[in-house]
Amino acid sequence: MLKPFYKRQPLRFECTRCGRCCVAGGGYYVFLNEHEAEGIRAHLGLSRDWFRRRYLSRLPDGDLVASWQDDGRCVFLDARGECGIYPVRPVQCRTYPFWTEIVSRQQDWQRESRRCEGINRGKEVPVTRILEHLGRDLDSQ
Repeated sequence: MLKPFYKRQPLRFECTRCGRCCVAGGGYYVFLNEHEAEGIRAHLGLSRDWFRRRYLSRLPDGDLVASWQDDGRCVFLDARGECGIYPVRPVQCRTYPFWTEIVSRQQDWQRESRRCEGINRGKEVPVTRILEHLGRDLDSQ
């Protein structure tokens, strides 16, 4: 059986905080659990009611997600395109781009590199770190 791409070839990644991974739309969401939502709310110093009305949405199946702007940008991106909650960003954001659907096949990794300038840049990421991120990615689903 063929090993996943990330185990066959070293991957390089260095986040440039460009914010491109925070613009999606079209059925892509930033999923949050209650603990993550509370950490973000506290970080922003907002009341629970105001925070939930302004920054959170519920999908029809009940999943809690970050709201989005009309152009598909995450509601937490500021006017400069930078994450306004970077120190307390959700697991989904912290583990990017080390998601199964991105690192399992070389063509998926290269496709994502067209959107993310940090892919194939910087130091090699140890496989153990990728596996940690993949585990968190799977645990948060």
